Amino acid sequence: MDRLSDGGKKVVQRKRHPVANLLGENGKLPPQAVDLEQAVLGAMMLEKNAVNDTIDILTANSFYDPKHYYIFKAIHELFGSSSPIDLLTVVNKLKSEGELELAGGASYVSQLTNRVASAAHVEYHARIIAQKYIQREIIRMCSDVLKDAFDETTDVFDLLNKAESELFKIAENNMKKNVDNMQSVVKEAIEEIEKAGKSGDGISGIPTGFRDLDRLTSGWQRSDMIVIAARPAMGKTAFVLSMARNTAVDHGMGVAIFSLEMSSVQLVKRLISSESRISAEKLRKGDLREDEFVQLHARINKLSTAPIFIDDTPGLSVFDLRAKCRRLKMLHNIELIIIDYLQLMTAGGTKNAGNREQEISTISRSIKEIAKELNVPIIALSQLSRSVEARGGDKRPLLSDLRESGAIEQDADIVSFIYRPEYYGLLQDENGESNAGVGEIIVAKHRNGALDTVRLKFIGQYARFENFESFGEEFAPVIGSAMNANHGFDEATNSSYTIKSKLNNDDSFDLEPEDDVPF
Repeated sequence: MDRLSDGGKKVVQRKRHPVANLLGENGKLPPQAVDLEQAVLGAMMLEKNAVNDTIDILTANSFYDPKHYYIFKAIHELFGSSSPIDLLTVVNKLKSEGELELAGGASYVSQLTNRVASAAHVEYHARIIAQKYIQREIIRMCSDVLKDAFDETTDVFDLLNKAESELFKIAENNMKKNVDNMQSVVKEAIEEIEKAGKSGDGISGIPTGFRDLDRLTSGWQRSDMIVIAARPAMGKTAFVLSMARNTAVDHGMGVAIFSLEMSSVQLVKRLISSESRISAEKLRKGDLREDEFVQLHARINKLSTAPIFIDDTPGLSVFDLRAKCRRLKMLHNIELIIIDYLQLMTAGGTKNAGNREQEISTISRSIKEIAKELNVPIIALSQLSRSVEARGGDKRPLLSDLRESGAIEQDADIVSFIYRPEYYGLLQDENGESNAGVGEIIVAKHRNGALDTVRLKFIGQYARFENFESFGEEFAPVIGSAMNANHGFDEATNSSYTIKSKLNNDDSFDLEPEDDVPF
């Protein structure tokens, strides 16, 4: 890096190794423990267990002395190829890479083994080295931020984002590499395949609780951006809330919901209605009988302790989204992120002000980046254009109906639509079967899998989606009938269908308000 001398002349400094010794601006040496570095490297060349105990703790950049950078790199490569690790193999590896002189020569490498009195505490020593490295990284990050902060041309939001991103990487001890070698990637892929095989259901990602959808996608895959789009009143929010409930309650996985349209209390009331099987209308009015209050409290115990985190900040920017997601990942290890919905977000700043298509492109691209950075699937709800309503036929949505930007389709790994034919007055499908209470999830784009349509059961009264199989053959005539109020609990009519209940053996529920129906 260039600087100016006292006389105003430009002084060109020599380019140094990335792990070379650097003096701070205050003249202090950065945190380091060279003696422990020597002891750890010596132990790794003497005992196999020392390598196993430290190889996952340290990286080549963890070492302060540049010579140790090359020695550890040689040891790491030998370990990756399952080759023996000792003084001779390390020296030969350094020779073959042309890095023996950079490592101090054969004599220096051999001296390291004399530094080891015992390898008993090698893991403890390695953690001290890692700690010193983290301290140096924090100093480096702060120096870069300080320099950029004095630069008047630096965008302050970019600076904040850069600072938080760097600090997040350090805190997670996850300094990303520019290139992954095939050895490490193949190992990771095999581990995921084995994990999916052991699960028995073929789900390698985050389960949704909807069996057919999970079979099609193998669960939402980590680092994927999933777009779920529909016209208003199709049940976008109901679908993701049902899914969030299944993921958090049934599988104990953390879910973050960013609601830009509805308040957190409104969302929770929907979840309570869905979980308790009490209509949203009755909950809104507070018009509950004593037995319904018992039903309410009995059924929401699991929901009240579920790892679901809701943020209802209006007009959320992608900058704020990234910051909030990082914090939630660190604090609560969230494994699924839901955004309701994409068109209500802002890109932040004024760069794309006035051009909504470019702004949506920036938002879409940023969401995909966050998914990759945090290694979690992100589900972004999206509106469809009015062209769906203007079309004739069954009005099934198409990829071209995605609103405001083709970048959404381009960035997404999965694009799916929610479609309820009953909404458009289509009461029967092409096979003559009833469409009453049927919701379709149309997977129109699937970067890593097949395209298909999954049928779910939609219960509008509770704003809830369920597995379609729960209808069963015996319910086929019931579904096909008109949805009128049930007039009796003891006699099943064609205007009701049965939902299993833990609280009552006689569990027929109607699809209209329940004012006249005993619990």
